[in-house]
Amino acid sequence: MRFENRTVLVAGGTGALGRAICLSFLEGGARVVAVGRRAPELDALFAAAGPARDRLAFQQADVSDPAQADRAVREAARGGTLAAVVNAAGAWSGGKTLAEEPPDALARMLAANLAPHHVLARAAVPALSSAGGGAIVAVASLAAIGPQPGQASYGAAKAAVLSLLLSLAEEVRALRVRVNVVLPGTMDTEANRNAMPGADRSTWARTEDVASVITFLCSDEGRAVSGAAIPVRGGG
Repeated sequence: MRFENRTVLVAGGTGALGRAICLSFLEGGARVVAVGRRAPELDALFAAAGPARDRLAFQQADVSDPAQADRAVREAARGGTLAAVVNAAGAWSGGKTLAEEPPDALARMLAANLAPHHVLARAAVPALSSAGGGAIVAVASLAAIGPQPGQASYGAAKAAVLSLLLSLAEEVRALRVRVNVVLPGTMDTEANRNAMPGADRSTWARTEDVASVITFLCSDEGRAVSGAAIPVRGGG
């Protein structure tokens, strides 16, 4: 899975999963543009990149804003080498039943999880099409495909992401743009460890494993896969 002379944009690229995704593409030889809202998170990413940091760039942007998303894609596409757009942006909220949630819970989850995918995908399709094709991969969640007591609004927002991207996959097939969705289970991140100190982490997904699936879907080896929703569970 090699990406020499290709550019990959990773939204949410400075978070725990985003960092693993960026590093996986850098290992494959790609030029990576990490997009995020918080520049201070960059230090950990650049430190982890090591010598490959020369192929790593950063765009500070909120990809739920059309103007900012367009700008980030336009900058990444300079030179005509944009090959893939990965969106790992999102947020979680839960711990209450639907009746206990505040009235704006669903609106907040849709704004944090659905809007970034809708806006960035609209910006990405023309750029990838004009480059001759490419790949879009969205990170949703296993919550998109099963009952989610205690986090119903989060699950509903992730289900909306899944529906949006699978519809897009059919719309852009003729443009040689592949669209897939990855559905991680609970991931082994510092934030999740802090939030669930007593949990059995043996069933959690490693961020590196999720990143490997994403890298495959964007690679030449994954060229026959489009319109797929791929669960990535831990415990292997």
